[in-house]
Amino acid sequence: MKNNYYLNTLIRYFILIIVAIPNLYLFYAILTPLTLYLVYFLLSLFFNPTIFGTTISLEGISIEIIQACVAGSAYYLLLVLNLATPKIVFRKRLRMILLSFISLLILNIMRIFILTILLVNKASFFDITHKVFWYLISTLFVVGIWLYQVKKYKIKTIPFYSDLLFYYKKSILKKRK
Repeated sequence: MKNNYYLNTLIRYFILIIVAIPNLYLFYAILTPLTLYLVYFLLSLFFNPTIFGTTISLEGISIEIIQACVAGSAYYLLLVLNLATPKIVFRKRLRMILLSFISLLILNIMRIFILTILLVNKASFFDITHKVFWYLISTLFVVGIWLYQVKKYKIKTIPFYSDLLFYYKKSILKKRK
């Protein structure tokens, strides 16, 4: 079990580093078109939008889906929380990652859709709503998704801390009795 824990830890943190090295390129390469076309589809149910590159135009307004809109770093944070949590079997971990990514994708698309509707309708509170979504709601999305998963999957370990505690107990730093 001990050797398996060491290997498991090494693999989990290695994946986190490999994914982060190209500046989250993988997240943006996959999620930008996915976000763009799903928002476009949802908007096409109510409007006649067009797409050019990463910009959706409708009702004389252009909305560019930039990296901040895609929220690749939020997906990475969910991945970090998941992979930095020990003692989760592979299949459960994979289900958790998929569920968290799909949940965030749906919430993010709804966020962009709502903000677009506000913009099209020239809502006077668009700017403040956009800032509240950006600074507060987006953070709550990630925290809420993670806490939901902790409860749903009965996770008993803590990201990073549980690994550090395990290695501390095995280290020479711990006082021997």
